Amino acid sequence: MGFGVRLGAEGVIPVSDPPHASAGPDAAIDESRLEELIIEAQTALPFELPGLANRCAAALGLDSALIYLVDLQQQLLISLDEALEPLPVDCSSAGWAYRTVSPRVVESDGGVVVWMPLVDGAERLGVLALRTTALDGVRMRRSRMLAHLFAMLITSKRTYSDWLAARTRTTTMRLPAEMLRAFLPPHTVGSRRCVSTAVLEPAYKIAGDAFDHSVVKNILHTMILDSMGHDLAAGLATSVVMAAARTSRRGGGDLTDIVNCVDQSLARWRPDHFCTGVLCRLDAETGVLHWVNCGHPPPLLIRAEQVVHGVLDSPPQPPFGLAGPFAPGAREVHETTLRRGDQVLLYTDGVVEARDANGVEFGLDRFTDFIIRSSAAGQRPAEVLRLLIDAILDRQRNQLRDDATILLFEWRPQVH
Repeated sequence: MGFGVRLGAEGVIPVSDPPHASAGPDAAIDESRLEELIIEAQTALPFELPGLANRCAAALGLDSALIYLVDLQQQLLISLDEALEPLPVDCSSAGWAYRTVSPRVVESDGGVVVWMPLVDGAERLGVLALRTTALDGVRMRRSRMLAHLFAMLITSKRTYSDWLAARTRTTTMRLPAEMLRAFLPPHTVGSRRCVSTAVLEPAYKIAGDAFDHSVVKNILHTMILDSMGHDLAAGLATSVVMAAARTSRRGGGDLTDIVNCVDQSLARWRPDHFCTGVLCRLDAETGVLHWVNCGHPPPLLIRAEQVVHGVLDSPPQPPFGLAGPFAPGAREVHETTLRRGDQVLLYTDGVVEARDANGVEFGLDRFTDFIIRSSAAGQRPAEVLRLLIDAILDRQRNQLRDDATILLFEWRPQVH
């Protein structure tokens, strides 16, 4: 099992295409043993997953397995075997598999190791390392099978496991961040027609920023928020907004209903706070987009590798939560129709206002240009935002003066 550390070292040799030998006698699977392991997986505690992965690998004719999960900031891949060191996302074979969501095969100690991405829907969880003395088509399929199985297991168990949450952290979480993170959805959600992905920094010190996205049948709902202040009270206000939006959405409310519920809830429960935000509703079948902007920077539309200015601008509306004489009237919902491949970008002001040591802002042009160039280079949306937030952190030497949140969604209907 020690191969997990050595694989991160320089000098491993990538194998571009595994040999495809015919299935020999060892291609047979002991189905009863596999059934036992799958039943065991249902009740296995999260810290027992490394041992279970090894037993499953052996049942499939592979030598051993290691599970690595990505850390909260998507910079390290951390083994569930606590004796092993993390691997860097940016310069390792494991990281390559994570970044590209593709298998990576490397030679190691007279055998090969297959790095399989662990993915839940559109969400990247980490990688699975499978060691085998020889690789053929059968073992490659079984490696994929095992990666799918453990992605589902990890997803189901991390909802209640403090151990899994702790393994993916590299420092202590502050209370406002802990509270808000309990509300946050996965970084990435999506379907065959659309995908939405988001990042939020500083990961362990967030206070008032948040994002939300959800797929309801063929409808993608997205939201970005920026609450007044940078303390626990700001986090409480944001939490009320997120809970109110979800209550209305899950009760079948349309965009107007959701915004009204948010306004009323925040004015009632946090009357001394307000929150800016943008809520969007995308019909993933038709491309029709509705949005409401409540005192927030306007969304940006990226089409054919260019920002299409003004398309998602709208007359200013007050922030959420204003009561009494300042209460807004009827909220205005705006509509447009996207084209295939269009991207919509939501962000908080902490992104464009991030300054370097000389006081120069990151700026809107640099922000959009980074996304356009990375997307044009073939990067997936989740990887584009991972690279972008790293660039923003580097610019401020990991000391953000304000929360920085970015949400990017893309409409990509299938061509028949």
